Amino acid sequence: MSSTTIELAPGCRTQEEALDIVSQAAASLFIHGQTTERVIAAAEQLGTALGMSVHVLPHWGELVVEIDGAPRAEIVPATPLGVDMGRVLAVMNVVDRVSDGTLPPAAARAALAATDRVPPASTPRFVTFCAIAASALGVIFGAFDPASLLLIAASAGLGALVRRGLARLAGNPFIQPLCAAAIAGIIAALAARWGLTNAPSLVAFCPCMVLVPGPHILNGAIDLARTRVALGADRLTYAGMIVLMICSGVLAGLAVSGGVLAAGPSPPVPLLADVVAAGCAVAGFGTFFSMPWRMLPFPIAVGMLAHAARWALISLAGANVAAGALVACLLAGVIVAPVVDRLRLPFAAVAFSAVVSMMPGFFLFHAASALSSLVLLAPGPSAELVTNGVANGATAFMIVLAMTFGLILPRMLFVRFLPAPAPRGQRPARRNLSH
Repeated sequence: MSSTTIELAPGCRTQEEALDIVSQAAASLFIHGQTTERVIAAAEQLGTALGMSVHVLPHWGELVVEIDGAPRAEIVPATPLGVDMGRVLAVMNVVDRVSDGTLPPAAARAALAATDRVPPASTPRFVTFCAIAASALGVIFGAFDPASLLLIAASAGLGALVRRGLARLAGNPFIQPLCAAAIAGIIAALAARWGLTNAPSLVAFCPCMVLVPGPHILNGAIDLARTRVALGADRLTYAGMIVLMICSGVLAGLAVSGGVLAAGPSPPVPLLADVVAAGCAVAGFGTFFSMPWRMLPFPIAVGMLAHAARWALISLAGANVAAGALVACLLAGVIVAPVVDRLRLPFAAVAFSAVVSMMPGFFLFHAASALSSLVLLAPGPSAELVTNGVANGATAFMIVLAMTFGLILPRMLFVRFLPAPAPRGQRPARRNLSH
């Protein structure tokens, strides 16, 4: 009979110490938006570099990290509530440096602790790009008058300031989108009452669309597709709660200020305006996720290309919005999937940033508005109101489904049929085999 003795890397005195380093890295990646598959792969890579084989069991609220073949396990509190690509990159850099031997294992714990101090995007940058992204979405949905775009930018910028302030005061993740959406509803209603805009629905909804939790939706869908049903359902439930807070906030803001939205079909948008606005929206969402400046050009280019394809399908080929989103997201997914692993970026955040301007927030919020009107007008709502609410809700669902499928299918096929790039400097685990 043979037995296997684990020989730890120099600098790791005990299995507990090595396990703690792996757990710390995996938890940080999980919390800050890395896909579950990449969290597991990074933990295994780091474990191998430290001289042991580990297995990670992800759950909502915690990670269980086990050493294969040894009665050792660690449960780490970890809830994936946010997305911070700067910190993900910093942790992946530590993992790579330990793997290629340029960072001693004894210094890994301090290096991982330092990644928690990587600052998010500065408040001025965050506020500015919130305003830019919301205004860009306004252009995509047909708002061209300067007054409407300025109102959208001011509403989104004020909401961003409030979100940053609330983040320092309260740890509840639902308060921020609720308050920011309420601000958007109040500003839109007052602007409509005072005749400041001819597109009050866009003034209300575009600042809310920058709050949509796209990476959580994609990560949840990927987990479901990989049969991590409980974790995927938890992620989607969390995303659904945020969407509910957004809808509740904007409707409450409209109700408090006594506003009524007059919505009509979106006018056609020229190709150049559509593509440029899509690039601005991508830059905004990259900022929300604390993407380093040097990384922004890649998702911007992908997003502009995907949006051009969507525009051509809808405007020239007569496709519906769901079909246009599906093809555009397939194109984006094919480009993004093989690149994110090499750049060490979280797939969901990069992919969503590239196609964020296609999210059906406009249809979703109109469906919520119709539902609210049905309650307020009962028992005498019009048949047209019911029809519009159902149509907008169904359209939003189909677009989300098409986008999710279009983005994750290339990713899963890439992982399934093409080998991932070898981790930098990865070396096999050191083991002594005695017979």
